[in-house]
Amino acid sequence: MALEIIGSGFGRTGTASLKLALERLGFGPCHHMHEVFANPPQVPHWQAVAAGKAVDWDTIFAGYRSQVDWPGAHVWRELAAHYPDAKVIHSVRPEESWWRSFSSTIGRLAVKRDALPPLPPHVHDMLQAGISMVQEQTFGCPADDREGVLAAYRKREAEVRDAIPPGRLLVFDVAEGWEPLCRFLGVPAPEEPFPKVNSSEEFWEPLGGTPI
Repeated sequence: MALEIIGSGFGRTGTASLKLALERLGFGPCHHMHEVFANPPQVPHWQAVAAGKAVDWDTIFAGYRSQVDWPGAHVWRELAAHYPDAKVIHSVRPEESWWRSFSSTIGRLAVKRDALPPLPPHVHDMLQAGISMVQEQTFGCPADDREGVLAAYRKREAEVRDAIPPGRLLVFDVAEGWEPLCRFLGVPAPEEPFPKVNSSEEFWEPLGGTPI
């Protein structure tokens, strides 16, 4: 099984909702950071990615039909090249809304990770790899540097638009609902509400349950 959908958007752009939507439309299982936390053998692969080592994408994504969220979004270029027939979905949300969500979850975690309660070793290791990929390699600035992080957010969308042909790319806000997503994928829209999950409160559940 090869990836059919590649998600290039940052975390906190509705990626958990998009994961459920893609699975509802028949493009599952969908890889997401939650999948890594639930599958410890995945972690060494992403540690290798964070360290700049070569990895086997077919092994990492074995059994998955789609991918959204970090850590996969970190390597969107590599995945788009390795799976040339896959479509690319770049999830977005309004900048200020995204910053509020990011800074109260992933950004806060990156800055205050030493305040976390003891975590399972694979979760701890994945967090370290994820922070390296996101804060150091993507942002190039601390995760609480609002202007630096927003500049990286804008840069990612510009890079994706520049690299991916329009017919292969959907820039998508989950607030738009089923219609643009289903039109892009060529499938009928379900007669049910678009999924809405992973509030800020839900974000902290795999990390001890209490915001730091």
